Amino acid sequence: MNGNALFDLAEIRAEEEREAQIKRATAALKQAGSIECEDCGGEIAETRRRAMPSATRCFDCQQRFERRLQRGR
Repeated sequence: MNGNALFDLAEIRAEEEREAQIKRATAALKQAGSIECEDCGGEIAETRRRAMPSATRCFDCQQRFERRLQRGR
């Protein structure tokens, strides 16, 4: 197999992975979320549930969660 064929295979594999990621993200958005925050137990605001039906955390807890991810914790 020459260099061009390997490059073509890599491009095909990357495109397949992008499509799979899009499918997973779309499926996650369609999943029902929760009324109760998984971190603090408080209610997830209706506006947040409408905007992000798959939400499992209230707005404040989600922000804290994302900050922890950015810091690598």
